[in-house]
Amino acid sequence: MPRILFHDKIISMDSLSEKIVPENLAGEFNKLYGSGKDAVRVFASPARINIIGEHIDYNGGNVFPAAIDRFLYVAVRKRSDTRITYRDVKFPGVYSFNIREGLAYKKENDYANYLNGIVSILKRRGCVFPCGFDVLIGSDIPPAGGISSSSALECGFAYALSEIFGFGISRKDIALIGQQSEHEFMNVNCGIMDQFIIATAKKDTAELLDCATLDYEYVPLALDGCRFVVMNTQKKRQLADSKYNERRAECARALAILQEAKIPLHTAGKYTNTEDIPDLCALTQNQLDECKNVFSDETIFRRARHCVTENERVAKAAAALKEGNLSALGTLLKESHASLRDDYEVTGIELDTLADAANAERACIGARMTGAGFGGCAIALVKNDCTEEFIDKVQRAYVKAIGYEAAFFTCESADGVREIETARR
Repeated sequence: MPRILFHDKIISMDSLSEKIVPENLAGEFNKLYGSGKDAVRVFASPARINIIGEHIDYNGGNVFPAAIDRFLYVAVRKRSDTRITYRDVKFPGVYSFNIREGLAYKKENDYANYLNGIVSILKRRGCVFPCGFDVLIGSDIPPAGGISSSSALECGFAYALSEIFGFGISRKDIALIGQQSEHEFMNVNCGIMDQFIIATAKKDTAELLDCATLDYEYVPLALDGCRFVVMNTQKKRQLADSKYNERRAECARALAILQEAKIPLHTAGKYTNTEDIPDLCALTQNQLDECKNVFSDETIFRRARHCVTENERVAKAAAALKEGNLSALGTLLKESHASLRDDYEVTGIELDTLADAANAERACIGARMTGAGFGGCAIALVKNDCTEEFIDKVQRAYVKAIGYEAAFFTCESADGVREIETARR
């Protein structure tokens, strides 16, 4: 198990209740790289949960994420030459490159590919690097857990470079740079939700984001004596990438069927003919029901139905939170998981076991999977005074069904990417 420095002691990363102290990261940086004329600057980039709105950011839908207090930290300092060097406190190895040269994706470069992708995109956008830099990464975000460790890395690094070199990149553009790097450098055709919330989040709020227009609204995250518990299946998500691409292709097929059919729409909505819809989430559920007969493949219809109904659940969830109606929010979380299980088919026995066990507990308002699926994490909205009992009971049910333990941690909302001023050294 990799080890990392916390609170002046070494512990294993499977202790999810522990968090990195950024001041310790700056000290570790100086031990590894030596002293320099410039100060080490440390930037924090949060993980995220998506309260509701899964697999619709690439279908033009609205999503409802919040940043949480699990962070990836980027410690960085300028060099006097043109070298760039990456280290990570939990992964062995040193990666070194010349910033004046082209940076290509290479499998053997591991996480450094994410960083080189950001540098490449920044250079392409006209950003000039007068010198190189050293980087040390530390994270208390569970990797491959469905709470956006990779997007936290992309956005945290992009923001850090913008700040230390004075590029003045907006938070919206930080998100877009992260997405562009993922698309063009990592060859992952992701949506915008993860990068956007990580770049723009505000503590004590969730963010209602229109993924088609990038218009967004902060909604107060008033949970009235409840909190979110993140439940990690601890299953390696071997199918997530391939099935993600498969689902995207199925949604694209559903949209093409509707556009090509040119179906007049008689129920209320923004569009009156399917020929004109730009994406699946432009339809209402009633409008999609009008079009069911045009689908010869029931599976393709179910994929579209998840997108449309999930988009409507997002609007209802935001309204419920504004009204302080946590019971209604909990019902929507349960409905979202059922749709992801039955219509979108991205859950799997591990996530279903966690969600079912959580929803069976009286202390749980509602639970659902979050992220790409096929492993990773689920979230549960739980009464504060019952959290320990809730975790114990869900853990017992999970071990009985799956044969090994899940990992749990509670979380609070957090700000988006920012500099930790007290960590300068």
